[in-house]
Amino acid sequence: MGISDIFLQSSGSVILLGTLVVLLLVYLVSSCSFGSQEHRKEPPGPRPLPLLGNLLQLDLERPYNTLLKLSKKYGSVFTVYFGTQKVVVLAGYKTVKEALHNQGHGVLWSNGDSWKEMRRFALTNLRDFGMGKKACEDKIIEECDYLTEVFKKFKGEAFDTSQPMNYAVSNIICSIVYGSRFEYNDPKFTSMVDQTNRRIQLVGSPSIQMYNLYPWISKWVGDRREIQKISAFIRKENFALFSHLKETLNPQMCRGFVDAFLVRKQNLEESGITNSHFHSENLLVSVQNLFTAGTDTTATTLRWGLLLMAKYPEIQDQVQEELSQVLGSRQVQVEDRKNLPFTDAVIHETQRLANIVPMAVPHRTSQDVTFQGYVIKKGTTVYPLLTSVLYDESEWERPHTFYPAHFLDKDGRFVKRDAFMPFSAGRRVCLGEGLARMELFIFFTTLLQRFRFTPPPGVSEDELDLTPRVGFTLNPSPHKLCAVSCM
Repeated sequence: MGISDIFLQSSGSVILLGTLVVLLLVYLVSSCSFGSQEHRKEPPGPRPLPLLGNLLQLDLERPYNTLLKLSKKYGSVFTVYFGTQKVVVLAGYKTVKEALHNQGHGVLWSNGDSWKEMRRFALTNLRDFGMGKKACEDKIIEECDYLTEVFKKFKGEAFDTSQPMNYAVSNIICSIVYGSRFEYNDPKFTSMVDQTNRRIQLVGSPSIQMYNLYPWISKWVGDRREIQKISAFIRKENFALFSHLKETLNPQMCRGFVDAFLVRKQNLEESGITNSHFHSENLLVSVQNLFTAGTDTTATTLRWGLLLMAKYPEIQDQVQEELSQVLGSRQVQVEDRKNLPFTDAVIHETQRLANIVPMAVPHRTSQDVTFQGYVIKKGTTVYPLLTSVLYDESEWERPHTFYPAHFLDKDGRFVKRDAFMPFSAGRRVCLGEGLARMELFIFFTTLLQRFRFTPPPGVSEDELDLTPRVGFTLNPSPHKLCAVSCM
């Protein structure tokens, strides 16, 4: 062994020793900090490791499951570390309700002027363009006819419902945002929808979660490169659509949300205001958010609904019997909901059990707050754990079972449940809740009127898998169903 080899070996040992010393010091500091939580009355939680935090304890594919288990040990308000990031988790119906409803006045959930301005503008204009109104109901009913024709083309053979369902639901938000729907064979439209859904799946992957915590690993994260490529494509397509809409803009007759945004931007610029929140980037982000939220969650819930009908044919029988008695063969209307309590209960129970968004959008404290006796420091990230509300054992008789009776009284009448929070609550409640509820009701009832859903040949009901696919939202695992026409 030469002198250079000895030098390299010894220097390597020094580096390793130095690294260990640094990690030990970080651990001791974090231990002292952790030990002082009780003195400051900060929420309890598992002891974090240096740099890694509690990552070794988390299931990165389904972190909500780990957090649910931790809440059993540490209570409804507890602390975990995602790497070096400190997060306070809120679990259980009572705790989440108290936080979202009672702590939302500029303290716990402040989001900045841009967010407030864009949300206010979006809510106002989405309503103006039909969200929750009869005009929107008519669009959904029209889209049901297009979707029904696609299902009929399979002539009862097994097929994947993902794409046609995504295209149908996406067309509703497209008609509100862009002012028009698209054909299911329009390559630009289908690419936009497919790529958006692919990005949603990738964002929830373990590798992206690790990248978010440790950005320096970016060159080893293939999912990140794919997300960047998808984002660039969606950006390009949206700006092309914006350009076309701008060229044909009539300020006196806005066709949709984009037109309204462009008119507001134009008016502000003509008034000499150039530093407003109404600029191209905010338009792009707003449209992408509406496009994503307006497609994935509703389409995913509908796919869960059809899968559950195929898995539980006796419940499908009850839905179809009720639809037959109340509607006959006529088209369902939103006003029919009050006369279809069992069908309404099935839709609500699908939303509850499917648990599409297990963790609500994270928030950040804008100042020190005291919550349930604990101090949550300014700048702390807070996660309301919605899955803990939808599966709260103190609120639901059979939390892990598909049980529509959760939403029915002893006389079979529909009852609201306070712990039903699939859209979150408070100031950050999903702004498309009204639209989503209308879509879920009309699409589901129309499809159940017209088709009988069964497993593929050779597959039993018991073999239909209800394990969700890994992603930012919880989609069903890949599967096929048969849609047998019954009208």
